[in-house]
Amino acid sequence: MGKVKITAEVVSQTCIATDIYSLILKAGEIASQAVAGQFVSVYSKDGSRMLPRPISLCGIDKEAGTLRLVYRIAGKGTNEFSKLQAGDTVDILGPLGNGFMKESGKAILIGGGIGIPPMLQLAKELDCEKSIVLGYRDELFLNEEFEPYGSVYLSSEDGVHGTKGNVIDAIKACAVTGDIIYACGPTPMLRGIKQYAAEQNIRCEISLEEKMACGVGACLACVCQTKNVDEHSKVHNARICADGPVFYAEEVEL
Repeated sequence: MGKVKITAEVVSQTCIATDIYSLILKAGEIASQAVAGQFVSVYSKDGSRMLPRPISLCGIDKEAGTLRLVYRIAGKGTNEFSKLQAGDTVDILGPLGNGFMKESGKAILIGGGIGIPPMLQLAKELDCEKSIVLGYRDELFLNEEFEPYGSVYLSSEDGVHGTKGNVIDAIKACAVTGDIIYACGPTPMLRGIKQYAAEQNIRCEISLEEKMACGVGACLACVCQTKNVDEHSKVHNARICADGPVFYAEEVEL
């Protein structure tokens, strides 16, 4: 069926932490085919903001036909979305991207900051033993929702929650082990995870969170360097929105 653009109805929206919102949309056509790691492009009603905002899927309820988007206010577009209330409508395009390749073996799920939300849907979809490592600057969000799906470990920059430091510090402090890593978060975090996975000889899938523009691979605004030549641009690049956002860590330069 592929991606579709629809007008989705807002079921509910709540603020779950400072500037972080949980938005549930009625979007059956997209929910029916979406998988963990994919995203949607959300369109502004302001004509001066032409480009949609890419937001990862935190939850997919195929039976209810709903999508859950958990996002942080980062600018005028996401600030506009934060005002949406039940009964309002918003245009979205999806599902976009490739999602995580679910593999066998004991899994370590790692989320950092606003890279945490997509890991929740992955935790629900994976049928294996899971260790879940979540990294925060200070304020917690979503962490309790992960608890039914695996052992949860926290890190925070100030050490108030869990291990003081980053997600790698928490993995080492808590002796977390596994056969495959799935991770999403800011580039410096992913760079550290890629190095750690290589040192430990653990398979590693990472979801890149770069700023995107078109969301469908046409504009080349979100390319990352890869080992392989991209058929579209004929250079060592991949389009995060179309070829990703999930890649095997060894395939991309961070």
